[in-house]
Amino acid sequence: MTSQLPADGEPASRDAAPWRNTRLSPAERAEALLPLMSVEEKVAQLFGVWVGAEATGEGVAPHQSDMIDGAPPWDTIIRYGLGQLTRPFGTAPVDPVLGARSLAASQEQIVATSRFGIPAQVHEECLTGFAAWQATVYPTPLGWGASFDPELVEEMAGRIGASMRAAGVHQGLAPVLDVTRDYRWGRTEETIGEDPYLVGTTGAAYVRGLEDAGVVATLKHFAGYSASRGGRNLAPVSMGRRELADHILPPFEMALRLGGARSVMNSYAEIDGMPAAADEDLLTGLLRDEWGFTGIVVADYFAVRFLQTLHGVAEGAADAAHLALRAGIDVELPTVDAFGDDLVKAVRAGEIDEALIDRAARRVLIQKIELGLLDEGWRALPDDVAALRLDDEVGRDIAVRLARESVVLLRNTGVLPLPVAGRVALVGPLADDPMAMLGCYTFPNHVGVHHPDHGLGVEIPTLRDELARRVPLLTHEPGCAVTGEDTSGIPAAVAAAANADVCVLAVGDRAGMFGRGSSGEGCDAADLRLPGVQADLVRAVLATGTPVVLVLMTGRPYALGPEFDTAAAVVQAFFPGQLGGQALAEVLTGAVYPSGRLPVSMPRDAGGLPGTYLSPPLGRRNKVSSIDPTPAYPFGHGLSYTTFEWSDATVVTPVDADRDETAPWPVDGEVRVRITVHNTGDRAGTEVVQLYLHDPVAQTTRPVNRLVGFARVPLDPGARAHVTFGVPADVTSFTGRTGRRVVEPGAVELRFGRSSGEMAEALPLRLTGAERQVGHERELLTSVRIEPLVAVPHSA
Repeated sequence: MTSQLPADGEPASRDAAPWRNTRLSPAERAEALLPLMSVEEKVAQLFGVWVGAEATGEGVAPHQSDMIDGAPPWDTIIRYGLGQLTRPFGTAPVDPVLGARSLAASQEQIVATSRFGIPAQVHEECLTGFAAWQATVYPTPLGWGASFDPELVEEMAGRIGASMRAAGVHQGLAPVLDVTRDYRWGRTEETIGEDPYLVGTTGAAYVRGLEDAGVVATLKHFAGYSASRGGRNLAPVSMGRRELADHILPPFEMALRLGGARSVMNSYAEIDGMPAAADEDLLTGLLRDEWGFTGIVVADYFAVRFLQTLHGVAEGAADAAHLALRAGIDVELPTVDAFGDDLVKAVRAGEIDEALIDRAARRVLIQKIELGLLDEGWRALPDDVAALRLDDEVGRDIAVRLARESVVLLRNTGVLPLPVAGRVALVGPLADDPMAMLGCYTFPNHVGVHHPDHGLGVEIPTLRDELARRVPLLTHEPGCAVTGEDTSGIPAAVAAAANADVCVLAVGDRAGMFGRGSSGEGCDAADLRLPGVQADLVRAVLATGTPVVLVLMTGRPYALGPEFDTAAAVVQAFFPGQLGGQALAEVLTGAVYPSGRLPVSMPRDAGGLPGTYLSPPLGRRNKVSSIDPTPAYPFGHGLSYTTFEWSDATVVTPVDADRDETAPWPVDGEVRVRITVHNTGDRAGTEVVQLYLHDPVAQTTRPVNRLVGFARVPLDPGARAHVTFGVPADVTSFTGRTGRRVVEPGAVELRFGRSSGEMAEALPLRLTGAERQVGHERELLTSVRIEPLVAVPHSA
């Protein structure tokens, strides 16, 4: 049967329509619908609408006020249908139940107006939880990385996805898979860390949780955004193809293959003069042709028009749209602009091939069909909307567990846990500030700050609130603000510290956007000194001679030079979420043992160019430069309240080699290595065993150490466990001399490390066989097995 195209504007019959036949595949259903649609109707599926956007310049996206000025009215926008609805919950505080009802009403209007009854796909931010008023706020991604616990991150994402789906949301703009390259970048807080394997495994876990809840995960920002020159937001990226392939792209591969993400968002960045939004080799050649991605690519907010206004590679709206569509962008977000009337006119005039419109519309329709939006009986209003709660005991339990695991103990001379019976001074600008727990993309910080009359929406106890419940003799002085030059409060803080048995000093960041904070989008740093006069406060308090517990609550690592070496303890927390105050207080008082590990290195020098641990020999301390880039605390570092002994490192397969032998490892095989971990202290604790690859001779320069596996190992006092890693040879692959990814034969070492800078044991191996080229289907993961060992009693 041949489908007939109804006259433009004439309602299409929806009875028994093949595009609603669930017995057909989503692709077949989309192919049945696409020929019936006019150019206007197809283009309408390719843009979103941000109805509640703010036009005052106090917005939540770069150049927002420039981009939304003069947007068409609602009735005009939806007359041919609509692709996406942008952040109906995440633009202003709205009661969740009322918001869901309002969203359903909008959807019903869209369906009634569209000839084919196609609802909009609804997206929201969800990096640290559903970015909606009264929704649970989880730790920021650097906290996920610090936990070294992908399973808990997956659990968190599943809970986030369930709350979004219950509210009528279909797509989440998370996770951020940018690998940290320069800590000065304001969006460092949104990254999971500086290591591709940690970012990839954790990011893939987040994707699985969100996708399993029925919400489309959107990987961002593809690709290279975090490597901007000088750490400046949207600045050009100076990066070669090997750095891109070996450091930036692997987390995206892992999240697609191991997580099943169905959407990708382009980076604002340009690499070697090519903006990602116009890069056909990246968005089509690599992502789709090589990697086999079949989902939708959405534009980062206003990125299509930025091809004209910021990058200067397009002459106008239609030209920008053409470049983006040809590159592989399917949907313009957040609102209609370059994909509007100018695009329709260009297609009608034959200036843009309609096949590009069809390609993007087909992908959008397939995804909407996969989400059930074109099924008979689809309903805009969730069945149990009256019971919708976005912050509940289950979510808060996950939030506090992840916050606890994300706290990193960097230094401890014995002052921690705190003596709860002693006199404790709590000083610092973040000691009694609920916003100290929140990153840039949390709802209270991202949106709520513009609506102070609505409150935070959730209860966020401060560190002072939680410590006061546990430490009876607690005094408090702020000392100074996070930013600014006012030092008038420092003498009072010094006096409080001098009169105490121990002082807890809480300093760090205040997240914001575009200069409204010290960390966050557009809040880049010139160097890695603590903001404002906080360093003066730290020096003054340390000079009292009172033991000081320095608590860093930040969105990036700050330099901890020799002047901070007299601190009795140093604790790092990366915006730990709404229950971060509780988690910190529990760790400080010993109710919970610390188990976090650094997902980024803590530099010693504030002014030197930041560099991650993934450096070849000449990127480290050497005799040809007067600058020593050795960090104060390396990637992977973290202490506990107990002690661990590591022993008996061995190669289990392919041979049981003696310690002095070099075990063979086929270039197409797997090696299993094992180590025994023993809790030798009198407290329970969790050791994080890290496995690093050292490749001493390769055809291109390689990092001295590179993470290829890790395991959290909880042990009671006296308990021991075998930790076995199964490492596929593919994990050793890198971009070789010809630009292809290869597994190269030769000598390597697998090193068991307490951090990237402290290796406990090393096992020499030799990759054997011919050089092997590998691609996107290579093995990506090292398997882990933890076997508790039962103590054998001594014979009488």
